Amino acid sequence: MNPSDIARRIEDRIPGASARVEGAEAHFSAVVTAPGFEGKSRVEQHRMIYDLFRDEMARQEIHALALTTRTPTEWEKERRQHEG
Repeated sequence: MNPSDIARRIEDRIPGASARVEGAEAHFSAVVTAPGFEGKSRVEQHRMIYDLFRDEMARQEIHALALTTRTPTEWEKERRQHEG
């Protein structure tokens, strides 16, 4: 798998999701923003994504997938803080 394949699957399977994925050689990191994360714990948010790649992780096509997840509200708050 490559970063664009991973991002596309996340965006196709989680409604309204936006994903930025980097990495290579089975080690990836992703920043995912999705309205579907509202009201869910970080563990639940990450599980939503890991469940999408269960087979690839079992086959070691994805060995590591580091996640940063946030809701659109959290993203907007973060963006405003960086603008100062």
